[in-house]
Amino acid sequence: MAKIKVQNTEITVVAYNDNDYISLTDIAKYKNPDNAFIVVANWMRNHSTISFLGLWEQIHNPNFKPIEFDRFKAES
Repeated sequence: MAKIKVQNTEITVVAYNDNDYISLTDIAKYKNPDNAFIVVANWMRNHSTISFLGLWEQIHNPNFKPIEFDRFKAES
């Protein structure tokens, strides 16, 4: 696990299967240091975010179930 500093905010970087992943919670702390979970929750409810996650799953998840996802997406 590594850390990078962006605009005076430490961001955790985790390596997994030759890929690097950054912590969304750490990024959210820049916007709201005391309640970063609110920033992440709002981002996760965004229709564009849900569409992006669905596309990512279609590309990377061979067990993805698009019909079930469509229902989930419609509720967003």
